Amino acid sequence: MKKRTLSRNGALVTKCIAAFLILVLQTGLAFGQSPLKNIVLVHGAFADGSGWEDVYKILSKKGYTVHVVGNPNTGLPDDVAAVHRVLDKITEPVLLVGHSYGGAIITEAGNHERVAGLVYVAAFAPDANEPLLKLLESAPPTPKAGYLPPDKDGFVWYDKTKYHSGFCADLPKDKAAFMADSQVPVAASVFGAVIANPAWKTKKSWYVVATQDESIHPDGQRFMAKRAGATVTEVKASHVVYVSQPKAVCEVIETAAAGAAK
Repeated sequence: MKKRTLSRNGALVTKCIAAFLILVLQTGLAFGQSPLKNIVLVHGAFADGSGWEDVYKILSKKGYTVHVVGNPNTGLPDDVAAVHRVLDKITEPVLLVGHSYGGAIITEAGNHERVAGLVYVAAFAPDANEPLLKLLESAPPTPKAGYLPPDKDGFVWYDKTKYHSGFCADLPKDKAAFMADSQVPVAASVFGAVIANPAWKTKKSWYVVATQDESIHPDGQRFMAKRAGATVTEVKASHVVYVSQPKAVCEVIETAAAGAAK
């Protein structure tokens, strides 16, 4: 009789331990999830990947694996393909971040299976079949903006005489001059390109509104962010908020990395 009681007690203890371990494991999974560690940054028109340098450094020091896409700005399909080439090399979930025209790029590229969340930084977030030109025309005017007509090769440049005031007013003049002279023009075709399935409709999104933006009106940004159901952070900065306020942008990216992992 004694042996049977001990046997029953032993079995009961074993079951209790197993149940406890399962509970601990489930609790750990629910509350101890790590944020995404892979961040992919996409630049927009009239700039290049080097603008992300400070954001890259801050995030890298905090343990994130950061990738900067060198999209050519030669057309939406080309630019999305450039992002896909980077995403295809990553085996874990990714947070995709886009600035300005880069927002349109991540709206399409964000449908990639590896993308868990999107961050728009003073960026376009078009709806299905909505061209960027329509978004620009429907927003309040930005008289300081320096978009030039397409050149003979079908590319749009930003007027150098307006680059500082319209694109990056909160940067030093010498920095603005260098960016103006090293700008990457964008194919005029991107302003008429449309996206069939915007990724923000199925992926979590965050949005940084640059409240002193003279290239994409802040009210236009707020409209797109609200429509996408994005979590919004407003930063007092020019269009290149990611250059002038990298710490503020990184805070949003880190919040998004934690939120997209849930």
